[in-house]
Amino acid sequence: MVWVFPGLSGRFNSMQNILEINNLIKLISKLPGLGPKSAKRIILKLINNRQELMKPLAQTLSEAYKNVARCKNCGSLKSNNANCDNCQNNSKKYNKICVVENIADQWTIESSSIFKGYFHILGGTLSNSNLERKEDLLLDSLIERVKKNSIDEVILATSATVEGQTTAFYIQDSLKNINIKVTKLAQGLPVGSEIDSLDDGTLISAFKNRKSLNSDSD
Repeated sequence: MVWVFPGLSGRFNSMQNILEINNLIKLISKLPGLGPKSAKRIILKLINNRQELMKPLAQTLSEAYKNVARCKNCGSLKSNNANCDNCQNNSKKYNKICVVENIADQWTIESSSIFKGYFHILGGTLSNSNLERKEDLLLDSLIERVKKNSIDEVILATSATVEGQTTAFYIQDSLKNINIKVTKLAQGLPVGSEIDSLDDGTLISAFKNRKSLNSDSD
């Protein structure tokens, strides 16, 4: 059977009568920046290019689902078929760790080329009401990495939100008994802003003007 759908003229009612397509619309609409209308455009493109796009996309998604996981040591993404490049690459020796909330923040900082060092991805934030979540944020692993890799500085690059600052304070307190420099990004960050929404100029300035949090540095 050959699937042929009309062009993007707003006539999508026939698509919504097909259960599989309706499920696709719901799923794709959950992706950032996409709504039902954009999801329908994407589905039309896939269906009209079944061999070139739809089949390889389905195969690649299946492979990623099976083989890509979160590293239990640093929180970054890794392939189950290889070591984690972020924390186990012996060819790179750094003396700094940048702590971020999520993978998007890591990618944003990497693309700016402002930081050369290891990343530690928390996978979220703490708040005053959920401090018990600290086990999920790999904070014990962060302390172990600091000791094991002879780290000189931990840069707290959490967002300028209440949760982000609560998390930064908790990490700072957790590292207080280790002889290490702890810094955070400059306060030029807009209040409430998230790292992955910043432009390169703002991000570079925040890194260059980061401030020490150690009590004896004032």
